[in-house]
Amino acid sequence: MANPVRKLVDNSKRQLKKVEAITEKVESYADAMSALSDKDLQAKTAEFKQTIKNATEGIKDDRAYNKALADVLDQLLPEAFAVAREAAKRVLGLYPFHVQIMGAVVLHGGNLAEMKTGEGKTLTATMAVYLNALPGRGVHVVTVNDYLSRRDAELMGELYNWLGLTVGVNVGDDAPEDKRKAYDADITYSTNFNIGFDYLRDNMVSRAEDRIMQRGLNFALIDEADSILIDTARTPLIISGPGSGISPLYQQADRFVKTLQRDEDFKVDEEGKNTLLTEEGIKNAEVFFNLDNLYGPKDTALTHHIDQALRANFNYLRDKDYVLQEGEVKLIDQSTGRISDGTRLSDGLHQAIEAKEGLQVQEENKSMAQITYQNLFRMYRKLSGMTGTAKTEEEELREIYNMDVVEIPTNKPIQRLDRPDLLYPSLKSKFNAVVKMVSELHAKGQPVLLGTGSVESSELVSKLLTAHHIPHNVLNAKNNAKEAEIIANAGQRGAVTVATNMAGRGTDIKLGPGVDELGGLAVIATERHESRRIDNQLRGRAGRQGDHGFSQFFLSLQDDLMIRFGAERVRLLLERMNMDEEDTVITHRWITRSVESAQKRVEGNNYDTRKNVLQYDDVVREQRELIYQERDQVLDEKDSLDDVFMPMVRRTIDRVVDAQTPGNDSSKWDLDEISNFISDALSVSGEGLARLNNLSRQEIKDKLFAIAQQNFADKKKQLYEPGQMLAFERIVILRSADQHWTDHIDSLDRLRQGVGLRGYGQLNPLIEYQREAFDNFNKMIADIEYDATRTFMKSEIRHNISA
Repeated sequence: MANPVRKLVDNSKRQLKKVEAITEKVESYADAMSALSDKDLQAKTAEFKQTIKNATEGIKDDRAYNKALADVLDQLLPEAFAVAREAAKRVLGLYPFHVQIMGAVVLHGGNLAEMKTGEGKTLTATMAVYLNALPGRGVHVVTVNDYLSRRDAELMGELYNWLGLTVGVNVGDDAPEDKRKAYDADITYSTNFNIGFDYLRDNMVSRAEDRIMQRGLNFALIDEADSILIDTARTPLIISGPGSGISPLYQQADRFVKTLQRDEDFKVDEEGKNTLLTEEGIKNAEVFFNLDNLYGPKDTALTHHIDQALRANFNYLRDKDYVLQEGEVKLIDQSTGRISDGTRLSDGLHQAIEAKEGLQVQEENKSMAQITYQNLFRMYRKLSGMTGTAKTEEEELREIYNMDVVEIPTNKPIQRLDRPDLLYPSLKSKFNAVVKMVSELHAKGQPVLLGTGSVESSELVSKLLTAHHIPHNVLNAKNNAKEAEIIANAGQRGAVTVATNMAGRGTDIKLGPGVDELGGLAVIATERHESRRIDNQLRGRAGRQGDHGFSQFFLSLQDDLMIRFGAERVRLLLERMNMDEEDTVITHRWITRSVESAQKRVEGNNYDTRKNVLQYDDVVREQRELIYQERDQVLDEKDSLDDVFMPMVRRTIDRVVDAQTPGNDSSKWDLDEISNFISDALSVSGEGLARLNNLSRQEIKDKLFAIAQQNFADKKKQLYEPGQMLAFERIVILRSADQHWTDHIDSLDRLRQGVGLRGYGQLNPLIEYQREAFDNFNKMIADIEYDATRTFMKSEIRHNISA
C-alpha cells in the first residue's frame, strides 16, 4: 500500500521542480527588460492586453472563454512577470529575488505560497497581481484589516499605476460611490470582511445600478490566507435587521446554571468547548422550571437557552475569550489575540455571556442575509493566498478550497535555533523560570519577545517583570493602540515586549545595531497554543532574512492544553521518575511529541467544527445561489419581465387549484376557496360557484389564468410607457422575494439552533436540517409567487397629473 505522506512529499517536490522551471524562464528575460526604456517597458501592458483580446475575442461560452484566458495568461507569464519585476526595480527600488518569483508562480496557479516572515510577500504578490489584472476582470487583494489595505495599496499602487493599471482601496466606512469606484479599478485592495458584506448588500439592492460590485468575483489573492480561510471560517457574515425583542429566558437560564455544582450537575467538555447537564442536572432543571420533561417538544427554546448559559459560564472565560469594554462583551480573536470589533457570537451565545456578566442583554437580531467565508471565497473563479504558516492545514485547504500549499525556500538559510520545550509541575514554577531567563537575557541586552496565551496571562507576566525591575512593553487586546510601534521596536537592544499571539503577525521585527551579534531576537512563549500554526507564527518572528535568534516554549502541567490532553500521562511519568519537586524541569522529545499530539487533536476538532459549519451553509448556499440568480435576472432585465412574471402567476394558480381539488370526486372539491382566491388574489369579483361548477381541474386552471391574463393586459393599457410596466413588475417581484427570503433565512437560523436536539432521538441532525430546509424553501418559493401575484393583481395604477 502506498504511503500517503511519501506521496505528498513526492507531489510537493514535483510542484517545486515545475515552479523552478517557470522561474528560470522569467529570469531569462532580465537582460532584455533591463535594456528597455521606461516608455517601452510601460508599453508592454497594452501589448499584453491586445494578446489577451486576440486569444479570447468572440468566445461566447463561459467555460471555453475561461479556458482560453487561462491558456494565454500562462503563455504570457514569463515575460509579464519579468516586466513587473523590472518595473519594481525602477519604481520601488526593489528587485524580486528568485524565491519571490517562485512564490508569484504559485499564486498565479491558484495555490497557497508558504513564505517565512520577512521574505517579502507583498513584493511577491505584485507579479501575480499584474498578470491577472491584465484581462480587466478585476483582482481583489485581500488583507486582514483596513490599515494594511491602505498601506499596501499606497506602497504598491505606485508600481501598478506606472504600468498603466488602476488601483482602488475599499475600506469599511467608504460611501457607496467610493466603494463602487474602488471595485471598478483593475486592482482592488480590501478586507475579507468588507468584500463579504458588500457581496451580501449587493444582493439586497432594488436597482442594478446600486450594486457596488458591478463585476463578478474573478481572482482573489489573500494575504495571511490561513487567518482568513481557516481561523475566521467558523464565523458567518450576517446582515441583521430588528428582531422580535429580548427573551427573558437569558437571565432565567443564567440564574439556573449559577446554582449548579460542577461534575455533579454538569460536565465540562474542554476539548469540544461545550458543557452538558448530567442526569442530576436535568432533574434540577425540571424542578427549577417546574417541568415534567426538560426535553419535551414544547421546551426546545428553554433547553437551547440553558445550553448557551452553560457554555457562557463554563467554556467562555473573561480576558481569555472576551473582554469587557464600555459595558459591552468584545470577543478576542484566538488566532490573532486582537479584539474582533463588530463581531458577535451567534445562536444567542453572545446574549448568554451578557447575562452572565450582568450587562444589558442586547436584542436578538433577525438574520436577513448571511454567508461563510468558505462559500464566499469558493465563488471566485481563481483563488490564491500567501502566509508564513499553512502546511499544518494543508489537507483542509485542499479539501475546502482546492488549493495546494507550496513551501517556498527562504532567500537565506534560517539560523534560528528552536529549543526543546521545558515542562514544569506548576504555573508558579513555570513563570518563575520564565522571569529568570528574561532577566538573564535582558542583562546582556538581547531583545526578548515574550508570547502569552491570553490577556490575563500577559498581565500576570507584566506584574512579575515589574517586581523584578525589568522594563517592558505590553501588547494585548486591551492595549493595542501602539501595536505597530511596539512591535517595530521589539528588536532593539534591551527591549522586552510582552504580547499575546497578536505579535505573531503584522509588522516585521527588525534587529537593532549589534543585536545579531548578541544572538538575535529571543522568542519566549509561556505556553503552547492549541494550534501548531500559531506557535510557528510566533517562532517565525525570530530569525528573519538569515538573522540569528532562538525560540523557547515553557509549559506546565497546569496549562489549559495539558489539562485537556494528556497531563495525567505526563504526571504519572514524573512520579515514576521521582520528579515531583516544585522547581523540577524536564525536557524530552516525548514531551514535545505529546504536546504536538494534543495540538493535532484540537486542530482536528476545530476542522470538524469548520466542516460542520460548511455542511450546513452548503444547504443555504444552494438556495442562496438560486435566489440571487433570480434577483440578478430581474434586476438586469432591460425590456420586459412578462416571461418571468406570468409563469409565476400560472404556477400560483396551479398550486391553489391542486390544493382545493383533491382526488377525482368533484363533489369534495372546495370551490368556495377557489372563488375566494379569484376575488382576493386575482382581484376579480363575480366569479361565483356556478361559473366553476362542472369544470375539470385543468379547465378551472385555464379559466383562472385567462382571468389573470386579462387583468394583466388591462393594467398594461393604463401605463403610458413600456418601461413603466418593467419597473412595476420588478418592484413587485423583488419586494415579495426579499421579504420571504429574509424570513426564510431567519427560520433556517432557528432550525439550525434546535436541530441538534434531534440527535437524542437517533436522527441525524444534518439530514434533518437538509430535509426541512428543502421543504421550507419550496414553501417559500410558493409564498413569493403567491404574494407577487396578489400584489400585482390588486394594485391600482394612478397617474399624478400636475396643473
